[in-house]
Amino acid sequence: MSESNNNDVTSALVSEILQEQRRSRRWKNIRFVLWFGLFLFVIYNLFDLLGDKKITSAGGEKYVALLRLDGMIAPDREFSAEKIVPALKEAFEDRKSKGVIIDINSPGGTPVQSSIIHDAIMGLKKQYHKKVIIVGEDMLTSGAYFIAVAGDKIYVNPNSITGSIGVVMSGFGFVDAMKKLGVERRVYSAGTAKDRLDPFLPINPADVQKVDSVMKKVHQNFIDAVQEGRKGKLKAAPEVLFNGDFWSGQEALELGLVDGLGNLTDVMKKEFATSEFKEYGQSTSLFRYLGGQMNSAMDMFFTSYTTPRPSA
Repeated sequence: MSESNNNDVTSALVSEILQEQRRSRRWKNIRFVLWFGLFLFVIYNLFDLLGDKKITSAGGEKYVALLRLDGMIAPDREFSAEKIVPALKEAFEDRKSKGVIIDINSPGGTPVQSSIIHDAIMGLKKQYHKKVIIVGEDMLTSGAYFIAVAGDKIYVNPNSITGSIGVVMSGFGFVDAMKKLGVERRVYSAGTAKDRLDPFLPINPADVQKVDSVMKKVHQNFIDAVQEGRKGKLKAAPEVLFNGDFWSGQEALELGLVDGLGNLTDVMKKEFATSEFKEYGQSTSLFRYLGGQMNSAMDMFFTSYTTPRPSA
C-alpha cells in the first residue's frame, strides 16, 4: 500500500514538474516573440525615419520635385547616369510640381557619367520648360560641379567645398620594386600603343604626351560646360577658375561660381515659395547610405591607385 502511494506521489510530482517545464517554455517563447516584435518595431521605425521617403504636399498645396544625389559619380553606382537619368525624367514629367530642385553632395567622379547627367538635365529643361535649382551640401566639386552648371541657379552652404574644375589621372609605378624582387616583366601586344601606362614599365615620354593630350581635351569640355552654364556670371580670370583649385561656398559666390548661399529648405522657399516636395530617385535609406559610402571608398581607392583613368 505504501509503495502504491509512493508511486502515486512520484507520478504526481513528475507530472507537476513536466507541466511547470511546459509553462516555462511557453512563457519563454512568449517573451521571445514579444521582445523580437519590439526589436522589429524599433528597427522598422528607425529605417522608416532614415529610409526612402517620397513626401508630397497636403491639401493641394504646390510642391517641387526633389532629387538627392550623393557619393562618387561612377558606373554601376547610385550616382550614375543609369540610375539618375530615369529619375530626372520622372521628376520633370511631374506636371503638378513647381520645378525641380537637385540636392548634391559629391566629390565628383568620371567625366563621362557627369557629362551624360549634365546633358540630360539640359535636354529635359528644354523639353519641359521647368526651372532647375541646384543645392550643394558638403561637397560640390569636379564632376558634381559639372552637373550643377546645368541648373538655372546654384546655391551652396558658406562652408561647402566648391569648384575643382579640372581633371586628374593617377597611378603607381613598380619598376624599381620589380628589380629588387628580381621579377622579369614579359608583355606581348599587337599594336605599339596597346601597353601604354603599364605600371611595370618605365615612364615613356610618348605616353606622357598622350595622357596630357587626352586630359586637356576632357578638361576643355569641362571648361566649355562651365562657361556656357555660368555665362555672364563668372567674376575671375580663366587661369584662376579653371586650374583645378577649390574654394569655400563663400569664396565660390565671390568668384561667380554659384548664385547664392543657403540650405535646401531656405532655397526651396526662396525659389519656389514652398517647403513641400515630392522626392524622386536615389534612395536615402541607411542600408543604401552605408553601401554607397563603402562603394565610394572602394571607387576612390581603385580609381586613384590601380586604374589610371581620368576623373573629374
